[in-house]
Amino acid sequence: MQLLEERILRDGKVRAGGILKVDGFLNHQMDVGLFAELAKAWHAAFRDDDVNKILTIEASGIGLACIAAQEFGCPVLFAKKTKTKNIDGSVYTTRVMSYTHGNVYDVIVAKEYLRPTDRVLLIDDFLANGAALEGLCDLVRQAGATLVGAGIAVEKAFQPGGARLRAQGLRIESLARIAAMSEDSLTFVR
Repeated sequence: MQLLEERILRDGKVRAGGILKVDGFLNHQMDVGLFAELAKAWHAAFRDDDVNKILTIEASGIGLACIAAQEFGCPVLFAKKTKTKNIDGSVYTTRVMSYTHGNVYDVIVAKEYLRPTDRVLLIDDFLANGAALEGLCDLVRQAGATLVGAGIAVEKAFQPGGARLRAQGLRIESLARIAAMSEDSLTFVR
């Protein structure tokens, strides 16, 4: 998506260690107008798939998922990294390694909100190694729900996650796919 690519080139910053900082518009301060355009692109890609639930993981995907859910007219469910007192009853649980934070999290979703009748679209801000997306896929499988696919804002295509998950049959619609990046340059997949 040209709009997102232009924004990354203008306002993104590449840091050592393969970090792309887009926190000024994507995952700390959020440009909701940009999110609306991303949501329209995901809706165009998945409009015929009868999506009735959007699933993301806390925290960076929540804003994107909420705007996408408005476009699809369905609720958002987010996997929590800790079980809180307000979650009663049983949960689906999976383990996710966070590349950004360097931690392994047990993420959970209450069973009452993810059911076998759901047709689930995953939404997240980044896809690199694929651990978060794999965890979300596992939660959907545990529920016996139908996994429609995944909408990703930025994919680091030079890392293995996207290729591995596509090889497993997951439909992924990434709106900006980065072919290579360094502190001096950034190129997109064409």
